[in-house]
Amino acid sequence: MMLKWCVNDLLRCLKRTKPREFKVVVMPDFFIDRFVIYQGDTEELSAAIENVAERRGGNIHGVKQMELRGGNATNTAAALASLGARVYPIIKTSPLGFQMLEFYLSPLKVDLYHVKIDGELGLTTALEVTYKKERVNIMLGHLGSLPNFGPKDLVEEDYRLLRDAEYVCVFNWASTHRWGTELAETVFRYAKEEGKAKTYLDTGDPTPNKRGIPTLFKKVFKSGLVDILSVNENEAFQYASQINSKVNRLRSKLDHCEVAKQCARTLARHLPARVDLHTTAFSGSFAQGNEIVVPTFGVTTLRSTGAGDSWNAGNLYADSLKLPDSCRLTMANAVAAYYVSNPKAELPTLPKLVEFCQKQQ
Repeated sequence: MMLKWCVNDLLRCLKRTKPREFKVVVMPDFFIDRFVIYQGDTEELSAAIENVAERRGGNIHGVKQMELRGGNATNTAAALASLGARVYPIIKTSPLGFQMLEFYLSPLKVDLYHVKIDGELGLTTALEVTYKKERVNIMLGHLGSLPNFGPKDLVEEDYRLLRDAEYVCVFNWASTHRWGTELAETVFRYAKEEGKAKTYLDTGDPTPNKRGIPTLFKKVFKSGLVDILSVNENEAFQYASQINSKVNRLRSKLDHCEVAKQCARTLARHLPARVDLHTTAFSGSFAQGNEIVVPTFGVTTLRSTGAGDSWNAGNLYADSLKLPDSCRLTMANAVAAYYVSNPKAELPTLPKLVEFCQKQQ
């Protein structure tokens, strides 16, 4: 019943609100993603691999595969552009990578002028498999130029773009191993001191860069440079653990949904940013004692990779429209639900999103 109310409220808000273009800068990652979609669970896959290994190599037939654009910044750019935003990626890739970006993003009118083409293409194999009755993705990645991408790669035209943007977004801090914190600190500080932008950070799973978390907290999280911090359950837990070691005990006392909420509350109490939490069951917004939680859509999930990027795009677009928090979160949930349930992995335009929501009433 609550979902139906949220959807109706969102449709009323969108009917009263005029769609608008707004300027968004996203950085720094682009990958070619190969999706390997295994229909069985992890135990069945392990047995199949072991069987092939025992006969010294061979094939596992019947495994659906496809290649798509990847990278948190790039996926978010595509989803934002589909909704109608003006998107400007600042990323580093190879000449081949740039041609692939043109193929994927030029039809959506994404501006690629700020893409650097003197680097190396990132590649990811996303293995989707069932684990404990839930679809999960296991990412096998080659990071290309991403680990060394930093402020040194920015030129005057990029800073001019940061001055003019309404949103400046940094994604996948975890993979910018060397200069990720400096990149976020530099671009967010410049955007705030020289421009007008809201700043948006989604670090991705911080585990690969765990040693850098304390510095990230000091220089970025606690500095007032981040307006919106987007996290999933795992990220909320890891960051909240940095603030309060007692968070680890919650897992033995509460279910995972309540643990995620408590972690988001902890972050919101100690950080100046608004904390936006997205999970498979609900999404929430937490800021200095104020919080709102709305349920996700009950759709058939055909893919999980890219769901968070679609959610971020819906969240950003709704924020630009200044929608109430419940409507903003419902729109973010709707964009993600549309994407994960679409047989062709299509992203919604605004009219298609409205049509999708009308079917959920």
